[in-house]
Parts: sequence; C-alpha cells; structure tokens
Amino acid sequence: MYVDDQQLQKYVGDNHLVDDESLTHAIKNVSEHHVTLAEALLHTGKVSEDRLQEISANIQNVPFVDLTEIKILPEVLNRVPEPLAKRHNIVAYQEHEGILDVAMLDVDNLPVLDALRKATGLSIVPHATHTTSIQSALVQYRKSLNVEFNEIIQKQIASINLKNTETDENISSDELKKMAEDLPVIKIVDTLISHAILQNASDIHMEPEEETLVIRYRIDGILHDAMSLPKKITPGVIVRIKVLANLRLDEKRLPQDGRFKTSFDNQDVSFRVSTLPTYFGEKVVIRILKENSHGLNLEALGFHGDGLEHIHEAMNQKTGLILVSGPTGSGKTTTLYTMLDILNTPDVNISTVEDPIEYQVNRINQTQVRSDIGLTFAAGLRSLLRQDPDILMVGEIRDKETVSLAVNAALTGHLVLSTIHTNSAAGVIPRMIDMGIETFLLTSTIKTVTAQRLVRVLSDSKEKYFLSEEQKSKLEKVVDLERVLSFLKKEKIVGPEDTWKTIPLYTAVPTPDCESGYSGRIGIHEILHLSENIKKILTKGATQAEIEEHAIAEGMLTMIEDGMFKAAQGITTTEEVLRVISD
Repeated sequence: MYVDDQQLQKYVGDNHLVDDESLTHAIKNVSEHHVTLAEALLHTGKVSEDRLQEISANIQNVPFVDLTEIKILPEVLNRVPEPLAKRHNIVAYQEHEGILDVAMLDVDNLPVLDALRKATGLSIVPHATHTTSIQSALVQYRKSLNVEFNEIIQKQIASINLKNTETDENISSDELKKMAEDLPVIKIVDTLISHAILQNASDIHMEPEEETLVIRYRIDGILHDAMSLPKKITPGVIVRIKVLANLRLDEKRLPQDGRFKTSFDNQDVSFRVSTLPTYFGEKVVIRILKENSHGLNLEALGFHGDGLEHIHEAMNQKTGLILVSGPTGSGKTTTLYTMLDILNTPDVNISTVEDPIEYQVNRINQTQVRSDIGLTFAAGLRSLLRQDPDILMVGEIRDKETVSLAVNAALTGHLVLSTIHTNSAAGVIPRMIDMGIETFLLTSTIKTVTAQRLVRVLSDSKEKYFLSEEQKSKLEKVVDLERVLSFLKKEKIVGPEDTWKTIPLYTAVPTPDCESGYSGRIGIHEILHLSENIKKILTKGATQAEIEEHAIAEGMLTMIEDGMFKAAQGITTTEEVLRVISD
C-alpha cells in the first residue's frame, strides 16, 4: 500500500507515535538523503516496519488483522495453497457464511484476489497485515503438513500385515518384491521422502530398534528425530527403498550402495542409498541431492578477499593441482563442482572420476568408480589421461597410486582438482609426502589448498549484542581478534575506526517457523597459497606447524578467524564457529 509522506507525517504527528525531535529529524533526512518518510522513520529506530504497515492500513481505512496469536483451522488455511501463500504473502484465516477473510501484505493485488475468488467460489474480504503476522501464519502450514504426513502414515500402517523378514531368512525374492509393491508401503516411503525434501533435509536416517523404526532427518548439519514407526513395517519400508535403488532384495548380511532419481515440485532430485546390517535389522541412510544445487558461485559458498583471488588465479592456470580438504560432509564436493561450473566452457574438455557421482553436469564427462570390477580412482584416472582432457577432477585422493597419477597429470599439462581428508590446509602437504610424493613434485604442481567446514547461517530473527570484556578475553584465548579486525577493515566490512566494542555480533533467536534460529549453511575456509617463500621452506623439510606459521605471516586467514569474520558480518554466531571448529 502506498502512503504519501504528507499523510504519514500528519498521522504520526496527530497520534504522537514518535517524539517531536525524532519526527523533525526524520523529515530533515527526507530532503537531505532523498528517501521516503517511511524509510526515514525506520532509520530512527522509533517505528518498526510492522508498525508502519499497520499505520499505512489505518491511513487508508483498510481493515487490519494481526495473525500472530490466531490459530487457523487447517481446512481454512488450505483454502490458499502454500505456494500461492508464500509467493503473494496472502493467508486465509477465517471462513463464515460464504465469505473468506484473507490477510495480505498488498491488499491492492487484485489479480490474486480474483483468482482466489474463482478457485474457492467464496466472496473474498482482504485485510491488511504486517510481515511478522504473515510469517507466523505461514508456519502453520508446516505444522498442518506434519499432522497431515503423520495421518497418512498412521492410516497406511493400519492396513499393513507384513511378514517379519528379519527372522525368516528363506523368504524368496518374489515375496520381497511383492512386499515392496504393496500400496501402503509405497505411500509411506513416498511420504517420508517428500517430507524430508520439504524440510530441506540433506539426509534421511532409518534406524531399526527393538520395537520401532526411528526416522531422523539431517537439517543444516544437525540430526533431528522426525518420527518413529512400528517395527512391523520395517521390512516393507527397507525392501521398497532397495527396489527404488536397484539393490539386491535378499541380501541383508552385507552393506549395499545404490541410487535413484525422482522429480519433486518441478525439480530433479537424486538420492544416494546406503544400507548397513545392524543388530535389529538393516539401517538405511538416504542422501538427498537437489540437482539444481550446482551453479553457485564461490562468493555464495563463503569465499572472499585474498583467498578468493588465489583460487581464481589457480583456476586460470592451464596446469597444476587445486586441492580441497576437510572431513566428510564439509562441502568439499560442492566447492569442486562450483569450480568446475566456472571452468566449464566450450573450449575445454573436462573429465571426472568420482565415487559416487553426486551431480550430473552437462558437457562434463563423468565416470563412476566401480571397485568391484577394478575401476578404482587410479584405474579411472589412468584411462582418462588417454582421453585428451584439459581439466580433470578426481573425487578423492585416497592412496599412493592415485596421488602419484594426479601429480603426474598436473605435471604433464593438465589442471587437476581433487579432495583429500586432512584437518587443515597446511596438513595436506605432509599427508601427500607420507603417501610417497617427493617434495619437489608438490612444489611444482600444487597451486592452492583449501580447507573448510560448514557453519549454520543465522535466520532473520537474530538478536544483536556487543562483546563484553569478559567475552572478548575468552575469545582471545582461541582466536586473534585484532587480526580478524584488520581483515574486516581491509575488506571494508567495518569502518577504519571501528573496534570490537562497536562491532555488533548476533545470537540465534528461535521462532515458530525456525526452531533453531538458523537456516542454511555456509563455508568457513583457510586457503593456503604456495608462495615462493613457502616452496623454499618445503624443500628444507618444513613441518605442518612451520608451513601454517609462514602462511599466516603471508596473510592466510585461518578457519577460526574466517568464522569470526563471518560472525562479525552477522552471518553466523561465535558459538556456532567454536562448535564446528572443536568438532
């Protein structure tokens, strides 16, 4: 709703919503900074955005409603489908005598109101509301969704009468397949997967216990209990997933790996399936991979400053090694795919050997490792070198043979990207030396080494605070705050005169729609650039500690320092950084 400055000034003044001094200051800012009075009032901090939206409705005599304390009936809420509600910020909250009351941020959005009238056959009465009100109402969709999913699952469970395959080893493959084709079982598995995707889960864990099958979702790196299902449906659920992933149905004593793909909400989603025998039955973990997840840029992954420049410099080389290190689940593969996406131009031939292939990328030749038939990383890489590649990506350097081939490929005119498991960037070089690679070969080939972890990103409900002296002294025991401050000033994140007393940090604030106070994850990194100085100390047999010391002296931001850098930007919290670094 548009309200002109004169109307707003009169209403605020007549109702004494701010003091005279603040109003005068806001009016002055309107002329000096060419902003609206609404923006100027927001800047004073005396009026919130929600309050301004309510004021605008009152000025235009539009009925206003606050939904934050209203429990909406599911059948009324669902009069407006969730995608439409989110896209247009409109929520149905009350229905009576052929009339549907809706709350919306933009009551002038007539096409949406008209479409809703035609779809429901009801008279639509729009009410203005504010952003917090809409957000609180949208949360109720998720609550009703949880109820809906549980109802679906419980309804399907009631109709199942399955044979317990955990105690009967002689059940035939045909019987197992018939079990997997049982409609209630199909509905339960589809529901569990759909629910996980809607929750933005990265993994589904199905863990059999003595009396139940526990379902857990990993969301933003943290495992959450989703639901517990009766033990009797465990065999059917496990067999159904095996059918989807094309695994052997009658093999329950050995681990198996497979994958399948589906389309959800006009989006291709791939699933990696791993089964593992446990005492109470087979445990299943499903990794969810949304295929439009690639196409990111390095900045979006959390790279910045000199480290980002070093990576781009390495990627512009025609030869050499670019390595990414970190534990499982730290986003290494995503970083490599992002680099490949940047390098993927029509004038180069890119080939990969991976285990498994997580994302399928156009114009990149991807090879899946098959150790059972002898197609290992080393064998695949050896074959790829005969395919005239310009750029190679090796999913992981695990052994002496693979690292030797990767280094030789980098020496003979190829740009090679790969991952390796170490805890820090400086630890990569001693690890490769332990694998049998001569130091002079590493100094000739390695361009950059990146080590990374993932931290959770704060939601919009975060709360500002400033470091007390006690908090500052505790942090200084684990991180050089003055060094972090120098990087913040260098990249112009803070002003040249700022200190830790004037830089706000944030805490996570749980809300009904974001129970943890975090939403999504981003990388914290340390990027080791092999300068001439570091190459010299390597040839003299430098230890990991000496490599790190020289890299820091030359301007490398350590992982914990990068975490504090992002905390000062309001992206994450100091608690989250310390949790991840200490893991």
